[in-house]
Amino acid sequence: MQKIYFGMGCFWKPEEQFKNIKGILETEVGYAGGYKSKVTYEEVCQGNTGHAEVIKLTFDENVISLEKILDLFFKFHDPTQKDMQFPDIGTQYRSEIFYETDGQKKNAEKVLNKKNKELNGKIQTNISKLKNYCKAEEYHQKYIEKKRQ
Repeated sequence: MQKIYFGMGCFWKPEEQFKNIKGILETEVGYAGGYKSKVTYEEVCQGNTGHAEVIKLTFDENVISLEKILDLFFKFHDPTQKDMQFPDIGTQYRSEIFYETDGQKKNAEKVLNKKNKELNGKIQTNISKLKNYCKAEEYHQKYIEKKRQ
């Protein structure tokens, strides 16, 4: 099993997009990349913690490759928007891949470079070592699923 973390704008939609993909074992929303180890949604929304809203994916690499997941990452949001995913604006909505291992970093760079060529150099996605991840409040977990019930 591996874990990868993606900033793709508001974290509710990516959780919904990834949750039923074969090989994705678990989804969780949270915050990553900021200055403190624990933050709240309200703090992140103020835009001064350095955190991005992220989706944490736990996946079985024997069923789905990281490269396939990275392809979906670029498909499921607009990586050409800087610090936003329309209509949400702010650094917490940035496009970012947070990796745990050097292998994940290399895969992310490879797929990003390929996509950047396809999009004429317009990609705004950052690739960063994971730091200060914390799980979002429970009411954010499976938010869209809960709203359907």
